[in-house]
Amino acid sequence: MTGMLEFNKTVQGWALTMLPEMAATVGVAEGSLIVLHLRPGKIETEILPPPTEEMIRSVEESVDKFGEAFEEMKRRGD
Repeated sequence: MTGMLEFNKTVQGWALTMLPEMAATVGVAEGSLIVLHLRPGKIETEILPPPTEEMIRSVEESVDKFGEAFEEMKRRGD
């Protein structure tokens, strides 16, 4: 396996982008994410497909429109 895995902490667990070799092994689209959920004595996983172009555009539009509000909520810890 090549490349590095970068974990990102989420509220539900840790997410990482699958390496191309990993995606090919399990037959999912490149760019899919693995979410790891820690449970007592085990780790549960979930595979999420990569975001669509429409999703990416929608998020970018929301950030453009509400970016200042998002920054203020982040600053306040909301």
